[in-house]
Amino acid sequence: MRLIGNILWFILGGFVMGLAWWFTALICALTLIGIPWAIAAFRIGAFSFWPFGRKVADKPAGTLGGGISALGNLIWAILFGWWLALGHLVSAVLCALTLIGLPFALQHIKLAGLAFFPYGKEIVPIAD
Repeated sequence: MRLIGNILWFILGGFVMGLAWWFTALICALTLIGIPWAIAAFRIGAFSFWPFGRKVADKPAGTLGGGISALGNLIWAILFGWWLALGHLVSAVLCALTLIGLPFALQHIKLAGLAFFPYGKEIVPIAD
């Protein structure tokens, strides 16, 4: 079922939004200071291509850099996050126009939230 979900997702906006994440990562990687954002954007871009079977979770408490993550999220949201969130919201509206697209619309909304605050999150497999 995950394979079918991922294939439908890829067609219904996952491909375009995954490319948007990776394009953003490439822009960030052009500068030395943007490399941490690029790493996060590449990771989330890969998740955006094939999200079924994985989920976004908070990093364990006590990990180093809580204040730095908050600052990183703020800078990210201002420079790139709102563009990616807008793309996911437009994709969600388009998916919600069909009955089969409703679960995909909900996934786009989750990714829109992640687009604003990617730091402090990790992608983990869903246990069967």
